[in-house]
Amino acid sequence: MFPRMRRRSFLAAMIATLVPAAAPRARAPGADDPPPRHGLAMHGEPAYGPGFAHFRYVDPEAPQGGTLRMAVTAGFDSLHPHIPRGRPAPGLSLTYETLLGRSLDEPFSLYGLLAETLRTPEDRSWVEFTLRPGARWHDGLPVTVEDVLFSWRVLRDHGRPGPRLSYARVRDAGPSGPRSLRFGFGQGEDRELPLIMGLMPILPRHHWEGRRFDETTLDPPLGSGPYRVEAAEPGRSVTYARVPGWWGRGLAIGRGQHNFDRVRYDVYRDEHVALEAFLAGQVDFRRETDPVRWAGAYEGPALRAGRIRREALPHGRTEPLRGFVFNTRRPLFGDIRLREALGFAFDFEWINRTLFRGAYRRTASLFPNSELAAAAAPDAAELRLLDPWRAVLPPDLFERPFAPPRTDGSGPAGHRANLREADRLLRAAGWEVRDGRRLDPAGTPLSFEILLADPADEKVALEFARGLDRLGVAARVRTVDSAQYQARAAAFDFDMTIGRWGSTLSPGNEQLSYWSAAAADAPGGRNLAGIRSPAVDALAAGLATARTRAELVAGARALDRAVMWGHYLIPLYHLPEDRVAYRDSLRRPRTVPLYGFAVETWWSRP
Repeated sequence: MFPRMRRRSFLAAMIATLVPAAAPRARAPGADDPPPRHGLAMHGEPAYGPGFAHFRYVDPEAPQGGTLRMAVTAGFDSLHPHIPRGRPAPGLSLTYETLLGRSLDEPFSLYGLLAETLRTPEDRSWVEFTLRPGARWHDGLPVTVEDVLFSWRVLRDHGRPGPRLSYARVRDAGPSGPRSLRFGFGQGEDRELPLIMGLMPILPRHHWEGRRFDETTLDPPLGSGPYRVEAAEPGRSVTYARVPGWWGRGLAIGRGQHNFDRVRYDVYRDEHVALEAFLAGQVDFRRETDPVRWAGAYEGPALRAGRIRREALPHGRTEPLRGFVFNTRRPLFGDIRLREALGFAFDFEWINRTLFRGAYRRTASLFPNSELAAAAAPDAAELRLLDPWRAVLPPDLFERPFAPPRTDGSGPAGHRANLREADRLLRAAGWEVRDGRRLDPAGTPLSFEILLADPADEKVALEFARGLDRLGVAARVRTVDSAQYQARAAAFDFDMTIGRWGSTLSPGNEQLSYWSAAAADAPGGRNLAGIRSPAVDALAAGLATARTRAELVAGARALDRAVMWGHYLIPLYHLPEDRVAYRDSLRRPRTVPLYGFAVETWWSRP
């Protein structure tokens, strides 16, 4: 977000951004430069070679036409998605393109989109993009090198906080030819940076001249993507219309995608109302994340008559990690024995059976549902990474995988064995039971607050609190509004809360923001647990420098063990598949990609 400044100083800053004082001189390719590439993978080579026809998970003959109507429950007040301010409308990514586009059937591979080709050396100390001659903005003007450099500068200086950190790591940038430009990085510091720059949204320099980039706006954006904003009513709906003659239509990376003439998002008050709209025929597609609704709320005439369909679509992506997080900044949670003990009070099997009809799987990893999860004893490659830290890591970590406590799901009777183990650990940590209360040697009771932002989490937290009560531990569940929660979480003003961390199949620097000591000290950071472990720091930092897929998998599994065996959180659960419901008028390709269903590959039945 921009600091407050006088109008004149703001314009001066923008002019400096739009017209750099000293742009680097164009550089001709050298004899030792690597050859041009059609795509780039984080590790190894892309699965699709030069000249490929289309992705395997699309139908290249999919018909065009129709409207796709979808529901959202969060309102919007802006059509500007690139700044921290405002609530941007859903679907705005349809209007913008990037230099490279992602394959959803590979862990992390990108192919030329706005950029026709790229070059990068083995150490990835720089990347050069050559723009596609036919790439055009919606007003017909060509996408230029100056547009790309403008986008980098303005997003680095005034964009959203996460991407800004990555764009700020570019050490130098400038044109290297009439249609090419080069970004320079440090020597081998981060092999992911060329791909991150390839995914940077490219903005039209001429559109932003005379406009304030830091302000929200409802002016339709000018982009280069397959759709443009046709209509927008804040808090109600936004509609995107396909761009006639879109320049990217014939590219292999886009073939079989963006098949609807229009895509519309309608805003509903909550998920229950959105579901009723779907059942009434006002919404075409819906992803269902509530297992109780999935089990019974869709039954009715529309389902029986075949007007709507339901499918559980398997995928191979990493599911988000969710869990009750101990704030280890609190002295109470500094003892790993106490943290481990409290994990025995969470009876997942009972909660899953009684609250969720058995739909969930227990999470036991930072990277659930993927090959990155440490599901067996560490192998030789992992041990090479872990051995230097034997003195500071739990010994069991080196012998077996982490597994949360289990019960038979029968309720209090089946939970007794786990509670006995919790009692043993708590007594070893100095917490005895007197008159039904768990006390330390000074007589201080073991009590804490579980801070929540989502009322939907209350029933799980209350069941957890009942398990703790059987141990003599008093846990108060408190749900606050979103603003208060964000303020307290940013200041790490909580005892325990529910955290959520998302990871791709190619984890990298984001793991440092989740678990590193530096992030533990950063207000508003994602290291909610306050982990300060040199072993975790080293293992997380190693992911970004892994040169092969095997190295990355070994590094991710080693990090997984170090965090999970530290008992910094009590993992919750995840769904192993995508559950979607849609009207019979929609069709999808037979193949579901690695990252799960891609609605942009669907189409309307003629």
